[in-house]
Amino acid sequence: MDLTTVWFLLIAVLWAGYFLLEGFDFGVGILLPFVGRDDRSRRLAINTIGPVWDGNEVWLLVAGGATFAAFPEWYATLFSGFFLPLLIILVALIVRGLAFEYRGKRDGAAWKKRWDTAIFVCSLIPAILWGVAFGNILRGVPIDANHEYAGGFVNLLNPYALLGGLTTLVLFTLHGAVFLALKTDGPMREQAGQIAETTALVAVPVAAGFLAWTGFAHADGWGIALSALAAIALVTAIPLTRARREGWAFTATAATLLLAVAALFVTLFPDVMPSTLDPAFSLTVHNASSTPYTLRVMTWVAVFFTPIVLLYQGWTYWVFRKRLTLGDIPA
Repeated sequence: MDLTTVWFLLIAVLWAGYFLLEGFDFGVGILLPFVGRDDRSRRLAINTIGPVWDGNEVWLLVAGGATFAAFPEWYATLFSGFFLPLLIILVALIVRGLAFEYRGKRDGAAWKKRWDTAIFVCSLIPAILWGVAFGNILRGVPIDANHEYAGGFVNLLNPYALLGGLTTLVLFTLHGAVFLALKTDGPMREQAGQIAETTALVAVPVAAGFLAWTGFAHADGWGIALSALAAIALVTAIPLTRARREGWAFTATAATLLLAVAALFVTLFPDVMPSTLDPAFSLTVHNASSTPYTLRVMTWVAVFFTPIVLLYQGWTYWVFRKRLTLGDIPA
């Protein structure tokens, strides 16, 4: 296995970690208007992700930085061709971060309502657009002989990619509902569990349709196998949610996201951005990569620092593992 393949796998791991961790706090943000009947309830929901949401976003920064350093051609074509949706995601993430920090700076109900709306909208938009973006990467986009994107924004709004966006939306919402039930007790735990039950009934057919379409279009053996395992994990989450076994239900939704991302990257390999104009124009792990020396240096840096980052983030989750109730939220 050469270093280009190693870094393709590492980038897949980074995106899987991002979808796993950012997925549930997107879900909590999307559910904020529905589980927060008053200010204390909304603060309770926000506090479940308060210590971790900004750490979860670091996975996106590292995934983007690793792509830039290991596969500069991929990064350049991706960020130029997908400029508008990625810019919208970036603005949404900035406003979302501001909302978390600013909603408590004043006591006015209107002030807090505006920032709560910002949290909802700026969680909803990335949850959809990430699925649209990755759906287009897997489907292929018009890339010319110079490895430049030759389409427009409308090309990205095809049925397959839009179904991908709907899939990430419902999966993140389900993941967030299960996380809320896992991290709270009392009325919110029960309400989040009921929402998770309902969302799961929507998520199963939507995700199954997207995974089936992917398998039919690409017919990759490993991709189909991983997609099937993701579907099994998702279906397993339904009875676990009904039984209020939140820990196991969260494990099931986490496995669904991890396996789905794995299926995407396995199906994509060795391409990183297939061309719909001519397969010869596609970007691959070989023609889009950095020099071997750059990859070697990056590998040594990753070997030393990745375990430290993982241990620190794991310790953070351990420290804030306690369930929260309304009693923990001062009036």
